[in-house]
Amino acid sequence: MMTSELTSLTWVATLNAVMWMPYIVNTIMVRGLVEAVGYPEEPKALSGWATKMKAAHYNAVENLVVFAALVLVANAAGISNDTTVMACNVYFWARVVHLLSYTMAIPWVRTLAFAVGWLCQVALILALL
Repeated sequence: MMTSELTSLTWVATLNAVMWMPYIVNTIMVRGLVEAVGYPEEPKALSGWATKMKAAHYNAVENLVVFAALVLVANAAGISNDTTVMACNVYFWARVVHLLSYTMAIPWVRTLAFAVGWLCQVALILALL
């Protein structure tokens, strides 16, 4: 049976797995299919929202490495409690808010969502130590 923390990790990984789809659709719409799958010398710029979504996806992937490692270590160590469950659940929603606020260029919300996600990672670290 999967723990709540592993379930949250699955949802976070799933979010990361689908984040690229909207900005790739924009890439095809802006550049055309041939240039989108090729390597044009002077590619047309993506829409502003797509550029920001791509950056949010990159940030999410960077943070997934840390989050996943912490969840997997906690699982291997048999550590699961209210704090770790809450940290994992909040982390998922913080990443959703980060993605949307980054894409829509809402600076304070984006920063707050990132900070909340980081604090969730800190909570996991403290639970492990």
